[in-house]
This record gives sequence, C-alpha cells and structure tokens, in this order.
Amino acid sequence: MIRSDVIAPTRGMIDTYRRYAIQTFERAGVRTVGVAARRGKSVIRQGMAGAGLGRLGNAIDANADDAVYRMGGDRFSVSARFFVRSRSERTLGAIAAYTEGADISPVRSRWLWIPTDDIPRVTKRFRLTPAMWRANGFDKKIGPLIQIKSVNGYPLLAVESVGVNALGGKRSAKSLTKSGRPRKGHVRRELVVAFVGIPRTSRMARVNVTEILNTIRADLPAIFATELSKERR
Repeated sequence: MIRSDVIAPTRGMIDTYRRYAIQTFERAGVRTVGVAARRGKSVIRQGMAGAGLGRLGNAIDANADDAVYRMGGDRFSVSARFFVRSRSERTLGAIAAYTEGADISPVRSRWLWIPTDDIPRVTKRFRLTPAMWRANGFDKKIGPLIQIKSVNGYPLLAVESVGVNALGGKRSAKSLTKSGRPRKGHVRRELVVAFVGIPRTSRMARVNVTEILNTIRADLPAIFATELSKERR
C-alpha cells in the first residue's frame, strides 16, 4: 500500500539539504576558528604577563579567516594566524627569547651592561644603558659614571657621592643637593654601582606558546560543537 501523503525525496531535495548542511558546517567552522584565535591570543598574553613580562604580550595578535577555503567535494579548511604586530627589533628579540630561550651576547661593545636596582631600569620606554645615561640627563639627576672593577675582574659603572632611599627602596638613587646633603628621606652613599658588565647571558623560555596552542587545538571539537548548536536554534 502506497500512502499518498508521503513524498519520496527527490535528488534535487537531497542536493539542497546537502548544500544546507555543508554551509551550516562551514559557518560553524569559521566561528570556531575565530573563537580559537581570540582564546589563544588571550591565553598567550595572560601567560606572558604572569611570567613577569609586563605588557610585552600585547604585541602578540591573531586573526582568523572570515570565510572557508573549499577544497573540492565536501571538504573545506579555515585557518587562524598568530603573529607579532611590532616591527621593533627589541620587541621581536624579547619575544623570541622569552618564548624560545636565547643566548645573548653584546653587539656594539665587549660587555652587556645590566642596570642595578639602585637606578631606573627604563627611560623613555627603553631599557636604560650607559650610552643613554648622559643623553637622558642622568649625569645630572644622579651623577657621572665612573668605571671600576668587580672582584671577578668584570667592569662596573658606578656613581660617587649620591643619595639613596633610607628604607632601601629600589631605583631611588639621586644626586645630592647643592650643599652636598642627601635629599629628604635619603641617606648618603659614597659609591653606588649603576651597571654591571657581563660578557654574555642566557634567557630561559618563560612561556610555552606551542603548549598553549596545542591546548587550544584540543578544545576545537568542543568549540565546534558549541558553534554548531547555535545553527540549530
């Protein structure tokens, strides 16, 4: 017995449904990769901040395709990209060092100069170096640099007759007053080491970007399921 109220699906109906299903998957796939890109960027930035790298992670960015690439048949792909949005060699080098590890050697001189806790670490958003000392007025704010030797024979750059915070506060070195007295809240020190010279140093990786992205990849099926469920509403 054939029921007159049941219509057998035609090839055209099947093809239409198939196209609809594929397009549904494609839309969910595009949103899935967008979510993964945003989540990955956020986790990398949080990891770098948590590793004591301040705002360095803000240089990390990501974007995702806004449409699929059809590969023939029912197959398609959609991708996300993570990148450093700065062209600064300093920023690029720092990110490479803290995500991959690096051996650092001096380029323009024999020594790498490391600022001590008694002087400012940065000036005008750049790490303070001996070359910047006079150019940025620290020879007057604190005092002129002199070179002395450490017990291991490495050089030190120091400042004579300065004031430092009486309670041991960091980066507090300042010149004495015109009368030769330390400023309020400071005590006089005859010598303050400003920079320590070393021939090279190594930086260990602090953030494992590969591990973070692998975790995001593992979450892709769950993200896709969530995005696909939105199509059914």
